[in-house]
Amino acid sequence: MPPRYILQSEGRLPGLFRTKSIDALIEESEQKGRSLHKTLGPWSLTALGIGAVIGAGIFTLTGTAAAGQTLEVHSFLHAPILDLIMNGGNAMSTIGRPGAGPGVALSFILVAIACSFSALCYAELASMIPVAGSAYTYAYATMGEIIAWVIGWDLILEYAVSNMAVAVGFSAYFNAILEALFGVHLPRELSEPILVGGQFTGAWFNLPALLIVLLLSWILVRGAKESAGANGVMVVIKLAAILLFVFGAARAVNTNNWHPFMPNGFTGVLSGAAIVFFTYIGFDSVSTAAEECKNPKRDMPLGIFMTLGICAVLYAAVALVLTGIADWRTLTSAAPVADALKAIGFDGLRSVVSVGAAIGMISSLMVFQYGQARIWFAMSRDKLLPDVFSKVHPKYRTPHVSTWVAGFAVGIPAGILDIGTLADLANIGTLFAFALASAGVIVLRRTQPGRVRGYRVPWVPFLPVLSIIMCFILMLSLPLETWIRFFVWLFLGLGVYFLYSRKRAAEIA
Repeated sequence: MPPRYILQSEGRLPGLFRTKSIDALIEESEQKGRSLHKTLGPWSLTALGIGAVIGAGIFTLTGTAAAGQTLEVHSFLHAPILDLIMNGGNAMSTIGRPGAGPGVALSFILVAIACSFSALCYAELASMIPVAGSAYTYAYATMGEIIAWVIGWDLILEYAVSNMAVAVGFSAYFNAILEALFGVHLPRELSEPILVGGQFTGAWFNLPALLIVLLLSWILVRGAKESAGANGVMVVIKLAAILLFVFGAARAVNTNNWHPFMPNGFTGVLSGAAIVFFTYIGFDSVSTAAEECKNPKRDMPLGIFMTLGICAVLYAAVALVLTGIADWRTLTSAAPVADALKAIGFDGLRSVVSVGAAIGMISSLMVFQYGQARIWFAMSRDKLLPDVFSKVHPKYRTPHVSTWVAGFAVGIPAGILDIGTLADLANIGTLFAFALASAGVIVLRRTQPGRVRGYRVPWVPFLPVLSIIMCFILMLSLPLETWIRFFVWLFLGLGVYFLYSRKRAAEIA
C-alpha cells in the first residue's frame, strides 16, 4: 500500500503542510464500502457543467452588462476594493459601469477565454486525481493539510450560500409561473423569506425554497446516474427554452440596434465582462464528479472544455438576439429578456423563457447540492469531518448522509433569509478555489513531473500564473464587506480545524 502522507514540514507545527499521496487517495477511493458508483461519461459530465453554469443569469445579467450598471455605495464597506485603491481609499456615492451595448456578446467570449485558463488547470488535476473533492482534494495532494482544510471550508460556504440564493429566487419564479398558468398565488406567509435586509416581513417560512432543495436531495441520494439523468432532462428543457428564444426572436431583430456595436468602446466590453464573469462560475463543479466518472483521464477534460464552449456560444447568441430586438440602453430591468419580448408582443415566448429560467435554477441547485455533498464526503473520509459524512448508502452507493445534511443546511436558511446580498461570498470563494487549483498544477509539475497525466496544461507555469493573477484581480472587484465576511468564515474554520479536525487527522497519520 502506498504511504498515506508525505511530510512537508517539521518543527513547531508538524503535519500542517503534509500532503496526501495521490496513490493513497486513489486507493482509498476504491475501498469497498467507501467508494462511489462509477456511472458518468463525457455527456453526463457536460450536462452537469451546463446545469451549474447556465441558470437564470442568462436572462438577467445579459441585459445588465449591455446597458451598464450603477452601484449605490453607502459606505466604504460596500465599495469594490479595486475602486477604493483607484480613488485613494475614498468611497464614491455611486460607481458607474459603462454598458457594453451589443458588444456584450464579445464580453461573454472574453470571459470564456479568461475562465479557460482555470479550466485548463482543473482538467489536468481532475484527470490525474480522479477522486471526489475537487479543489479540496487537489490542495491536499499538492500544498498540504491546512491549505486543503481552508479550501474545503471555503467550498462548503461557496456551494451553500450560492444555493440558498438560488432557492430563494426559485420560490419567486415558482409563484410567478403558478399565477401566469393557473391564476394561483401561494400565500405570502408560506412563500417569502421571514427576514429581508434584517427586517421581519410577516411571512412564516419560504416553503417552496425548502421543498425544492429536499426534493433534489432525495433524487441525489438515489444515485449519480439517476441524478445525472434528471439533470440531463432539465438541461435539455433549459437549452430548448434558450434556443426557442434565439431562433424565435431572431425574426424580430432590427440590425440598426447593433450600430454602434461597441458604443462605449472596448472599455464597455471589459466592463460587461466584469459583470457577466460570475455567470460562468460552476464549470469547476464537473471536477467534483471525478470519482463517479468511468474514464476520468479522458472524460473529465472533455466535460470541462465542452461545458465552457457550449455555454460561451449560448451566452453570445442570447446577447446578440437580445440587443437586436431592443435598444441596449433600455435593458435596465431585473428581467430584460422577458420585458423585451413583451415589448415586441411575443408573450408566448415570454412564458417559455420564464419556464426555462425556473428549470435553469433547479438544475443549478441540483448540481451544486451534488458537489457540496461530495466535498463533505471527501473531507470526512480524510477524518477532517465526522465519519458519518463519509457513509455510503449500501444500495445506491451515494453519500446519503452528506446529501441530506447538505439539503437541510441549505433549505432551512433559504426558508428564513433573503440571502441574495450574500451571493458575493460564493463568488470570492470560487475565485479563491480557482487560484489554488492553478497553483496546484505548478506544484505537481515540480514535485511529480513523471506522473501520468490524462491532460497537460501547456506553457506551465505561465498559464497557471496568469489564471492566478486574473482570479486575484476579479476578487479585488468585490466589495470590502465581502472580503471581511470571507475572512471571518475562514477564521471560524481554522478554529474548527485546530480544535477538532487536526487531532482526528493526526490519529491516522
